[in-house]
Amino acid sequence: MEEKDLKEIEKRLGYKNVDAWTKLSEEEKEKVYQFAEEYKAFMAECKTERETTDKIIEMAEKKGFINIEQVTNLKPGSKVYYNNKGKSVVLAVIGKESMQKGIKAVAAHIDSPRIDLKPNPMYEEGGLALFKTHYYGGIKKYQWVTIPLALHGVIVKANGEKINIVVGEDENDPVLYITDLLPHLGKDQLEKKVGEAITGEALNAVIGSIPLSEEVSVKPNILKYLNEKYGIVEEDFLSAELELVPAYKPRDIGFDRSMIGAYGQDDRVCAYTTLRAILELDVPEKTVVAIFADKEEIGSMGNTGLQSRFFENSIAEILEKYEGSTDIKLRRVLANSELLSADVNAAFDPTYPEVSEKQNSAYLGKGVCITKYTGSRGKGGSNDANAEFVGKIRKLFNENGVVWQSGELGKVDMGGGGTVAQFVANYGMEVLDCGVALLSMHAPYELSSKVDVYMAYKAYKVFMEKE
Repeated sequence: MEEKDLKEIEKRLGYKNVDAWTKLSEEEKEKVYQFAEEYKAFMAECKTERETTDKIIEMAEKKGFINIEQVTNLKPGSKVYYNNKGKSVVLAVIGKESMQKGIKAVAAHIDSPRIDLKPNPMYEEGGLALFKTHYYGGIKKYQWVTIPLALHGVIVKANGEKINIVVGEDENDPVLYITDLLPHLGKDQLEKKVGEAITGEALNAVIGSIPLSEEVSVKPNILKYLNEKYGIVEEDFLSAELELVPAYKPRDIGFDRSMIGAYGQDDRVCAYTTLRAILELDVPEKTVVAIFADKEEIGSMGNTGLQSRFFENSIAEILEKYEGSTDIKLRRVLANSELLSADVNAAFDPTYPEVSEKQNSAYLGKGVCITKYTGSRGKGGSNDANAEFVGKIRKLFNENGVVWQSGELGKVDMGGGGTVAQFVANYGMEVLDCGVALLSMHAPYELSSKVDVYMAYKAYKVFMEKE
């Protein structure tokens, strides 16, 4: 058999990832770059789960979505949202078919790794006022020192008034800062393992250095400033949710501007693409739901995470106002449904190839990534999607111009991670992870490909619209 025949057989029968950029027309490339600009603008505004929830609702209301609490009856084409405590939200577009035949859902999470303030955070030492912190989610602690940090969140005062705080995003704002040892004095630190060189208790943010007077130290001066600006006292920190996030703007990466650098792309890249897809729906055949959940980075716990029943409650509310709700009807809806768990995967990093198995890794620029299973080592904590559902999604993407790839999260024994897939699968629905591959996941500044972001949007839209 000649070499050309062998190549023809390999081309016809073999499988390999394709570069998504090469599959685009010039017109679609323009759409990719325009979509990326709109995505960056969203990311610049949405650095916490509360801010993201507010923005999602704002964008949804402009497209005709109404708070479910203000609706008595639903019909095909109705657009509603369910606001769960201002930290997670569900959007729904009612379809023509009975919900008992199942709904189509896409679930992303809107929390990201960060550094939270402790309940009683403020102290003074060595002529500096500082905040004590407690990191949130899986981070490499050394990445969070010596970078500019912005403070976002809410403070609830003793009288119940809620104060929104954002400091460090405007160019004229001050930023906060976590120090590190200079190399001249870092001999002992440098001999430690990288995971031990910076401890959790060392992530203390510097917040001021001017004493109130010769007799009074720095901390009272900062308390005075905060009281004058926000009307708060130190005890108010006990009823606050304050987060330190990188004070970085989303930027283009690379001479060809093909990539995006931004904080929080895990998982707001999938949240934004899901949002854009559902906002563009008209009247689908099946009811379509987009879930934007909190707390995924700490196991989806709490009443705003997907281990709670807020998603189930939202579907029960929608079902009641569309065709009347009973427990058995609700169980049928959930069991007959299909859901894409819209979460990121790790892209192959040529600088660290040893952690990946190349044949089963996702790559930047090769389209949206489907992940049959996540988990760690022996698939622990994984959903492991059914072959029939993977086949259905594969066919759907192939027939509708979605460039996609498949990927695992690193080598089998290297580590791993999880998504919300395992929790929603408990309802009996078909679930598959599908999202954007990132470099430097969980770092203060993560890297994505613009074409992968666009293909994620296209994938979610096709899934919502077609059977």
